[in-house]
Amino acid sequence: MMAIEVQTFGDVFDAISDTPAEAANLKARADLLSAVKAQVESWKVAQGAAATRLGITRPRLNDLLQGKLEKFSLDALVNLAAASGLVLEMKFAAAA
Repeated sequence: MMAIEVQTFGDVFDAISDTPAEAANLKARADLLSAVKAQVESWKVAQGAAATRLGITRPRLNDLLQGKLEKFSLDALVNLAAASGLVLEMKFAAAA
């Protein structure tokens, strides 16, 4: 009988990342994307109007609304959060 190695992770980003830094970047991007998406959806306006308000193209807005995380850098998401009227707050804690 072959032994199976079981690994446990704090979350999916820890599981799919090669380093803690990569996992932290993915987590921050996912949180920002989710917040901007919720903000844009709360406007209840056409995609063209939302894209104009954010200063991006409609295809780029569509990527955001579909949650295509790989298409957005942390920098781009910070800029979109500001353009959407969100205030970014950062919190830091020592690693467990």
